[in-house]
Amino acid sequence: MTDKGTHFGFEQVAEKDKAARVSEVFDRVADRYDLMNDLMSLGLHRAWKAFAVDIARPRPGERVLDVATGSGDLAAAMEKRVTPGGEVWITDLNRRMLERGRDRMIDAGSLAPAVQCDAERLPFPERSFDCVMVGFGLRNMTRKEVALAEMTRVLKPGGRLVVLEFSRVREPLRRAYDLYSFKLLPWLGEKVAGDAAAYRYLAESIRMHPDQDALKAMMLSAGLSGVEVFNLAAGVVAVHRGTRI
Repeated sequence: MTDKGTHFGFEQVAEKDKAARVSEVFDRVADRYDLMNDLMSLGLHRAWKAFAVDIARPRPGERVLDVATGSGDLAAAMEKRVTPGGEVWITDLNRRMLERGRDRMIDAGSLAPAVQCDAERLPFPERSFDCVMVGFGLRNMTRKEVALAEMTRVLKPGGRLVVLEFSRVREPLRRAYDLYSFKLLPWLGEKVAGDAAAYRYLAESIRMHPDQDALKAMMLSAGLSGVEVFNLAAGVVAVHRGTRI
């Protein structure tokens, strides 16, 4: 079977190689990941995540899956909402990021089950979770449509999938946003994390990610209904929410 290829930022790579390339990026930036998030967004990523958790509507007793958990911000916030009686599971493709997320959950007093896995092959039975969340991780996945189908598969009927991701900024801000993304962001990555290339990839990956309408269509195709889109910061970030039929 011929590998049709995919994008790694603006670079075209074989599908079989993308996951390893993405994992290498996060290996390099893991130690400064949280600091860079604060600097890149001027702290706004915390408000975006809080909004996404509100949109997810976690309730006590529910079972939640946080895919591509990173350093565990969303999982920790969700865990507070589902107790008592609920539980949050965390997954990530990258071991170092998963360890950071697990450690943050432990520091918060939660022994959340942590599973290293590919979002395109989630090791959970069908209809396992009331809510699935993925924050700033979908754009790094090789076959987004497969990952969305997997996240839908593990939802219970009536369960919610919430996707928090960078998206298409409104036209009047696009030139300024491009200047920030391709000039300031790599410079900041070099000065703070010692890795300009990783943050250049971040800027490029955002441009290659489906915009608000395209992602909505993908979620509908994955078997979700009532997909809603909430734009934040003039479309710099969007939250998508859909329900399993």
